[in-house]
Amino acid sequence: MDLQKYREGEQEQARISDIFRLVPRGRKSVLEIGARDGYISRRLAEHFAEVTALDLERPTWSIPGVTPVAGDVTRLEFPDDSFDCVVCTEVLEHIPSLEQACRELVRVARHEILIGVPFRQDTRVGRTTCRRCGKVNPPWAHVNTFDEQVLSRLFSGLVIREKSFIGTNREATNPVSTVLMDMAGNPWGTYDQDEPCIYCGAVLVAPNGRSGLARVYSALAIRLDRLQAGFTKPHPNWIHVVFTKNGRTD
Repeated sequence: MDLQKYREGEQEQARISDIFRLVPRGRKSVLEIGARDGYISRRLAEHFAEVTALDLERPTWSIPGVTPVAGDVTRLEFPDDSFDCVVCTEVLEHIPSLEQACRELVRVARHEILIGVPFRQDTRVGRTTCRRCGKVNPPWAHVNTFDEQVLSRLFSGLVIREKSFIGTNREATNPVSTVLMDMAGNPWGTYDQDEPCIYCGAVLVAPNGRSGLARVYSALAIRLDRLQAGFTKPHPNWIHVVFTKNGRTD
């Protein structure tokens, strides 16, 4: 995936702008979960004296004021209350051990936790079929879905300081279209994603052509989805929530 081109999109620009609107001010240290290419880490360094940027593999880039580290969000190797703030966006939807990851975020944060996740995503849309193991993957390896109630449960005991919604879409499907698209091999899934198959780790590759039967199945699925689109209400793409640990604002 071309991250630079993706970030030029209107909705992605809106998402990132909202992150920095919500980022707490007046704090010294922050931990960013899922640093990737350091784009957000670099901007966090404009607001924090100490930025720690964590990814599964230690980032190889060098940014002044940013310390890149390797780590697993479900087993953070930091003491309790290590950072004034924690920023975790576009990460939790990928984590199978979701509740453990959230407990770790709460544990290492001293004050605020900024969470950003897709909002009410229909993960049946854009599914992929692995050419190696044949199993069906959710789009972008999103194994979790979220709304306000789910986040409140995951971070129970914390106070919501601010909440916002970003973007809009009306992507949705139905059980019949989902089965038909699976039978067709999911030809229009998110095969440009960086994430591999969640089952076998293989790179996800779009099918090379479709059989006649696959064409029939996928055409029927598309027609059903188009009919459904007329009755589907739009909803936000993402939700951002700033939680305050134990209600502390000092």
